[in-house]
Amino acid sequence: MTHSFEVGAITFGEISPDLTTGKLMSQRDRMAEIVEQAVVADEVGLDVYAVGEHHRSDFVASAPPVILAAVAGRTKRIRLTSGVTVLGSEDPVRVFQNFATLDLLSAGRAEIIVGRGSFTESFPLFGYDAADYADLYREKLDALLAIRGSNPAVWPGGPRHTRDLTGLDIAPRPVGELPIWIGSGGTPASAIRAGSLGLPLALGLLLGPVSQFVDGVAQYHEAFEAHGHPPETARVGITAHGYVGATSQGARDTMYPYFKVGMFENNHQRGAGFALPRHAFDAQATPGGGLLVGSSQEVIDKLMTYHELYGVTRALFHLGYGHMPQKEHLDAIERLGTEVAPVMRRELSRATGSPA
Repeated sequence: MTHSFEVGAITFGEISPDLTTGKLMSQRDRMAEIVEQAVVADEVGLDVYAVGEHHRSDFVASAPPVILAAVAGRTKRIRLTSGVTVLGSEDPVRVFQNFATLDLLSAGRAEIIVGRGSFTESFPLFGYDAADYADLYREKLDALLAIRGSNPAVWPGGPRHTRDLTGLDIAPRPVGELPIWIGSGGTPASAIRAGSLGLPLALGLLLGPVSQFVDGVAQYHEAFEAHGHPPETARVGITAHGYVGATSQGARDTMYPYFKVGMFENNHQRGAGFALPRHAFDAQATPGGGLLVGSSQEVIDKLMTYHELYGVTRALFHLGYGHMPQKEHLDAIERLGTEVAPVMRRELSRATGSPA
């Protein structure tokens, strides 16, 4: 099976201080910005829009399916997904119901990217012990897949964290089979789990070399085939921070001050290691670095590198991290949709001999 290259955008809905005034935007206005970004992404031809789940007051996206439902009513073709759903602190029944509802509202455009989550604030919030982080995720993922697989459900309950669902009617049901991707920060265990289950793998890239996940992707494909899944159905996507500007230098100059703020303000619980100096940012913007920032051609070249290294057929751009002003953010979305995405689709179709 061949896949056209998909290009999309993702947001966490972070609220960072204005670089000039230090003031914070209201949550209501930030939500309106997110919906507008998704509408423009649909209008310019992007394939996917994702909202990442966070449960802190410096983010507004604690309920991605609700936000995406608002987007569904104002868009026509763009696929709508979480990025990620923090499954360990969720009820898999409600996750399925929420995204099945979104799928019906959007005429079959919903997806879920599930992951363990890089932040853990949701665990005490919903009464879970963060020490059970990994076990909760594994068990609830199995339950979610069982719910997707049949109705009535066939799930006897897990050893610790999920109840018996066998015979229960879990509704509504989506238009077709609801796509579920495994979101991974690059750990071998996540890649192997995705491969073993025959699910697509979404790699979350932060900073580092473009080649940092080569071994993990190889392990994904090995596990995929070892568990009897047709190798041609395997899929790998990436999510990375970036910005598409009119020029290479202009893109870097526009992105850096906001990205620096976002990395510091929204990662403060991880310590001072995310105080990002300009030289480190510029190193990540080179052809060997992980950031997808530059002119349209420069971004295309790096996407082709990711495709050659990982077989990537989907890329989600985290544009404007650190709460970049809306005009600059929308400019990047437009360039991504009109200048980057068409070339990637054409190049991949040429390489595979499939229609663009």
